[in-house]
Amino acid sequence: MVSGLTAPLASPAQLYAPGSYAALPAGSSPAAVVAKAAHVVPSPRQLRWQQLELTGFLHFGMNTFTNKEWGDGTESPALFNPTALDAGQWVRTCKAGGIKQVIITAKHHDGFCLWPSQYTEHSVKNSPWQGGKGDVVREVANACHAQGMGFGVYLSPWDRHSPFFGDSAKYNNYFVNQLTELLTNYGRVDEVWFDGANGEGPTGRKQVYDFTRWYALIRKLQPTAVIAVMGPDVRWVGTESGYGRPTEWSVVPTEAQRQANVAANSQKEVAFAPKNMMEDDLGSRVKIRNAAALVWYPAEIDVSIRPGWFYHPAEDGKVKTPAQLFDIYTSSVGRNGVLLLNIPPAKTGLIAPADIANLKGFSKALADTYATNLLSGSTVSGLGTTQTAALLDTKYSTYWTTPGRDTTATLSFALPKPQRFDMLQLQENITLGQRIESFVLEYKSGDEWKTAATGTTVGYKRMLKFEPVQAQQVRLRLTSSRLNPTLAAIGLYKQAPAVASSK
Repeated sequence: MVSGLTAPLASPAQLYAPGSYAALPAGSSPAAVVAKAAHVVPSPRQLRWQQLELTGFLHFGMNTFTNKEWGDGTESPALFNPTALDAGQWVRTCKAGGIKQVIITAKHHDGFCLWPSQYTEHSVKNSPWQGGKGDVVREVANACHAQGMGFGVYLSPWDRHSPFFGDSAKYNNYFVNQLTELLTNYGRVDEVWFDGANGEGPTGRKQVYDFTRWYALIRKLQPTAVIAVMGPDVRWVGTESGYGRPTEWSVVPTEAQRQANVAANSQKEVAFAPKNMMEDDLGSRVKIRNAAALVWYPAEIDVSIRPGWFYHPAEDGKVKTPAQLFDIYTSSVGRNGVLLLNIPPAKTGLIAPADIANLKGFSKALADTYATNLLSGSTVSGLGTTQTAALLDTKYSTYWTTPGRDTTATLSFALPKPQRFDMLQLQENITLGQRIESFVLEYKSGDEWKTAATGTTVGYKRMLKFEPVQAQQVRLRLTSSRLNPTLAAIGLYKQAPAVASSK
């Protein structure tokens, strides 16, 4: 018996929330395209996801016990035996590191299931762990829900163990059954994560994934969950370095008049996705001017705290330092993305001490850096001065914007006293769209205005590091915007010594 929906998603309206998708009539003028782009906004599920800022990946499974990155599906379930598994420790560690949601690798490419799936024998039910009565997915879900953390599942489309893989109809039924188990037996699921890997299965044949059917099932069973990164809600940034684009638009072109299946080759994009994730520019005016439609499609930026995605003892001395993690955070969350940071548990079923220590150090550096906004108490002048209090009130729901149709503006700040700073943070109110295209931060030195930093897109959050300067007067010049710009927040900060001294 096959569970779930079988009908395809017939239209964008079934896939996207109102406002997150906009068709462009043929022959639309450049000005009309820009106006449309300025009004595309995130769905409630996408906004919640963006505001998490930092999410965690827990790569754990058969590869943890074979010391591999990719298993081939022939591994015996008898190898899986974490003697001290504590999902509560995993979630506590992530939470202490500032992470707001975690994703567990419920099944990797080797096909071994971390839950007792009724549709395969290749699972924890045939392992010695807890006498075959254990369920890693349940333990992680329970720990997340108990600790107020978001919970997500990764289910590998590629399955090197399943005899059905390559028989597209049979395997898609098998996959839907397993996906249904994960979406109905573990409470709320906040993110479902697919990659595009599609190699050969045991039969040597390639599989055609029925993503359309899978998306419909998720929308039915967990309607608040975002679908990433081979999905319509969140896209892969295009690199696993942890570093996002200096210019990152969340509004990008799409040809998604209907959903299409993923092509046979691994990592090819479905119809709604930009065709080349590695391009430096996905959503500028040049990129959107001839689009058939636009969609809110933000970037998730993934990286592992170690060189590998699964735990390997030889990498215990290669855990990213707090300073490295801070730089990655600044270059991912600080570039209008969400950082997906992998912290892989060891064979014991516990996260290793080095990972815990460095995560704590990173979290402390983050807290120390952002403890005080040096613009607090400033006198603000510029366009829309009746709204400038919103810039410093720490409330995302309030925002400043320009009057009339002004698309450029200068905001000047007179600080209570001279301050030394080396970081700028900006936030747009993306519930109204992403609009700012370029800006300049300047500070007054004597009678001269000097440039501290320049940038392009802002989006949900933009962070820029620069050489330390001392000043009492600063100004932000918004030099280009799609319609009226909005700002929910602006801040100047001094990096914590632990990260500033590591340059």
